[in-house]
Amino acid sequence: MERLKGIDASFLYIETPNNHMHIGMLWILKRPETTAPGGYFAAVRRLMEGRLHLSKTYRRRLVQVPFDVDHPIWIEDPDFDLDFHLRHIAVPPPGDRHKLLEQVARLHSRPLDRSRPLWELYVIEGLPDDQVAVYIKIHHCCIDGMAGTELMVSLLDFGPEPREVPPPERPWVPERAPSDIEVLLRASVHSVVSPLRSLRRLPKVVGAGVAFGRRALARTEAMPAAPFQAPKTPFNRALTPHRRYAVGEVSLDRVKALKNAVGVTVNDVILAMCAGALRRYLELRNELPAEPLLAVCPVSVRTEGENAANNAVSAMFVSLATDIDDPLERIEAIKGHTVQAKEALKALPANMLQDWSAFAAPLVAAQAARLYSRYKVADMHRPPYNVIISNVPGPPFPLYLAGAELVHSYPISLAIEGIALNITIMSYRDEVAIGLTADREAVPDIERMMEQMPAALADLEAALKARKKKAG
Repeated sequence: MERLKGIDASFLYIETPNNHMHIGMLWILKRPETTAPGGYFAAVRRLMEGRLHLSKTYRRRLVQVPFDVDHPIWIEDPDFDLDFHLRHIAVPPPGDRHKLLEQVARLHSRPLDRSRPLWELYVIEGLPDDQVAVYIKIHHCCIDGMAGTELMVSLLDFGPEPREVPPPERPWVPERAPSDIEVLLRASVHSVVSPLRSLRRLPKVVGAGVAFGRRALARTEAMPAAPFQAPKTPFNRALTPHRRYAVGEVSLDRVKALKNAVGVTVNDVILAMCAGALRRYLELRNELPAEPLLAVCPVSVRTEGENAANNAVSAMFVSLATDIDDPLERIEAIKGHTVQAKEALKALPANMLQDWSAFAAPLVAAQAARLYSRYKVADMHRPPYNVIISNVPGPPFPLYLAGAELVHSYPISLAIEGIALNITIMSYRDEVAIGLTADREAVPDIERMMEQMPAALADLEAALKARKKKAG
């Protein structure tokens, strides 16, 4: 048995019927030339069965503590059933990208069953050009973006022939599900130890906050963006249970060329592309605020060599400078904002979110989240920020799943109450894959928003070309 860490458990507490806390991937694959016995789905199943021991996530499930007096615990599921987690479906004809994304959005709108290990994998047939799709969803309490990338690589291979994976050193042994009394006794022991640990953390957490405040007062002329300064937009609202999903891609070489020409980072170019796309989208709707949009960007604090399947994240707040018309002036402003945000992040301990989460009361947190969602409180106040933007580096080389070549790898993430739009970026091979996840009512024209992404990148290139021409 293993108790969840505070930050992992927090993703359970804020989950409600409208606010689902799972993330995922959509893979588009080229079928292998030779058909495996039983078809492609059977090949994926055989591969999964031989690699379950590569990650604890696959076979462990939650046990709730009665009355939510402590964080839940993980156990090795005594009733683990691989066939429950693997699904074989098809999109209706004509099986185009629109039909596929519509199907994935519906699947992503369904919460995971907490009585089972918190993941599902769908093999989706019916696509044209001899392609097949795989959609994976997994609860955020299990992994963050970086851990998800490592989990992805555990399934995939470097060539069409699946690699030989040695069996585990010790056979997997399921655990007996503990009784409520046993769980409560364990929680009571933890309730004695945990306050002592929390008290030891308290000076560090408070001290870091005080130090950050002093630094802020000393640098008021160059303060990074802070929560609850964001303007209202159509995608800052209370959630429904339903999602929309759109994907796209741009050339990684184009992103790197802009990075080198302007003298910024790849992440700055990504943020500027997202900022330009959001500005274009809101202008088309005549709803662009005069104030700049504010993004929250998850940042990994995972140490080198750390590969645990859990969350090791912090966050930085960045102004997207959407009030600036010129694309190059906008990206230069974003560069300045990201520098400020990174400096602010350095002033705080890397594990501050984990330390703060140690003080979370499970019952109070869960009840507060349900009330906040039920009464649509997000519609009643200024949003803390406008959009979530994640940028996760992926492998630059081709990968394969059960003999099928991975052609595209698109991320799919989560919306949260009040911030009904999530833009997740992930590089793979020579492309930057973009996944837009949004509340169905907040962004009804999500394909229109996706169309603005390559257009915003082209705006940056055109502005750079015009500047060079003027200078020359």
